[in-house]
Amino acid sequence: MPVSPLDYRYGREEAKQIWSREGRHARQLEVERALVWAHCKLGKVSAEHYDIIADIADPGIVTADRVDEIELETRHDIMALTKAMAESAGEAGWCIHLGATSNDIVDSAVALQIKDSIKLQIEGTTELLRTMCNMAERERNTVMLGRTHGQAAVPITFGLKVAVWVDEFRRHMERLGELTPRVTTGKFLGAVGTGAAQGENAFELQDLIMSNLGLQTPMATTQVVGRDRYIEWVAWMANVATSIEKVLQEVRNLQRSEIAEVAEFFDVEKQVGSSTMAHKKNPITAENACGLARIVRSMIIPSYENALLWHERDLANSSAERFTLSHSMILLDDITVKCNRVLSKLVVDSNKMRENIESQKGLVMAEKVMLVLVDKGMPRDESHEVLRSASMIAIENKKNLLEICSKDKRITDMITNEKLVEIFRPESHLGFSGKIVDNTIREARKILN
Repeated sequence: MPVSPLDYRYGREEAKQIWSREGRHARQLEVERALVWAHCKLGKVSAEHYDIIADIADPGIVTADRVDEIELETRHDIMALTKAMAESAGEAGWCIHLGATSNDIVDSAVALQIKDSIKLQIEGTTELLRTMCNMAERERNTVMLGRTHGQAAVPITFGLKVAVWVDEFRRHMERLGELTPRVTTGKFLGAVGTGAAQGENAFELQDLIMSNLGLQTPMATTQVVGRDRYIEWVAWMANVATSIEKVLQEVRNLQRSEIAEVAEFFDVEKQVGSSTMAHKKNPITAENACGLARIVRSMIIPSYENALLWHERDLANSSAERFTLSHSMILLDDITVKCNRVLSKLVVDSNKMRENIESQKGLVMAEKVMLVLVDKGMPRDESHEVLRSASMIAIENKKNLLEICSKDKRITDMITNEKLVEIFRPESHLGFSGKIVDNTIREARKILN
C-alpha cells in the first residue's frame, strides 16, 4: 500500500530509480565488486575469484529480496548483503567485504547515487536555463511595470526580469560544478578511518576502488565521509528550489486577475480550473512546484543535524539520510521539470503590460521628470519635492501626472510641453535594460555551450 506521495504522485522515474531500494542495492553490489577488483589488482585475490564476484554482483542474481530475507535474521543490512553474495559466490565468497566496514560500502554507494543524481541535475538545470535565455532574448524589449513593495515603481522590461533569473541559474550551474568533486567522494579506510584492516597497501587500495567507481578519494575520514559534503549538496538543492519558487511565485503574481500580464498555459479544450467556478484558469503547476520547493528547503535542517555524530560514528544519521538525500533530489528534479514546462509555454500579454502602465496615469515617470529637472539645474531635493507634490495632486484628483506637470510653472519654465510628452514615454526610462539582457544571456550561453 503506497503511503509516500513520491510513490504515486511526484517525481520522475529516472530520478526515483537512483534512490529506490533497487538503486541502492545495485550500487552497493557495485562497491563490493570494486573492492574485490582492487584486491585482485594488488595480488590478494585471484583473477578467477574476481571474475566470479563480478558475475554475481548483479541485482538479478543477488536480489534485494534475498538480502531483505537475511536481514530479518541478522538485523544488519550490509551483513545481509555479504551473506547473500557469499551464497552465490561459492569458493570465491571468502574475499567478499575483505577489510571493509559497513560504511565503506554504504557511503561509497551513496556517492554513486549522488554522482548519478548530479548528471540528471545538470541536464535539468541546463534545459531550464536554456528556456530562460530564450525567453529573455524574445522579451528583451517588452516594456512592463516594475514593482516594489507590491506597488507600481518605474518601467522595466520583461526581458530584464527574466535575465535576473538567468543570471541566478547560471550561478547555480557554477556552484554545482564546484561542489561535485566534494560530494561525489567515497571512503575505504575501515571502522574508524585508520586503514588498519586494509593492510600495508591501504591507501593504494582505497585509491583503486575510488578510481574504479569514478569517485573522489578523501583525505581523512572517521567511519563515515564527512557529512559537510552532504550538507553542501542538500544546501545547493535548497538554494535552487528557492530560486524556482521565486520564479514561479512571480509568474503566479503576474497571473493575478488584476494584473494578468502573464499566464501559465491552460488547455481550454479539456482542462478544469475549479470544480465549482467554471471560469477559473489557475496556475496549478506553478503552485504545485512552489509547495514542493518548501519540502526541499526543509531538508537542510536534518542535514545539518546528521553531521553531529558521536565520536567516530553513530547511527542517528542513517534513517534521516534515507529521506534527506532521496527526497531532496527527487523533488528538486520534479520541480525543475515543472518550472521548465511552465516557462516554455508561458503566455505573455504585452498589451496588458502596456495597459497596466497607462493605468498609472503617468505616475511611474515621476523619477524621469525629476532627473531631467536636475539636469536642467534644479537642486535634487527641490526637484524631488516638485514631483512629489505634483504626484499627490494627480492621485487626489485622479488626473494624469503629465497634465499636472504641464500646468506647473516650476516645471514648464525648464521643460517644454513637447519635451514633457517625450519624457513621459515609458521607453525613455529603461536605462540599459537591453544591454543587461544581452550581457547576461551571453555569459549564460557560455555554460550552455
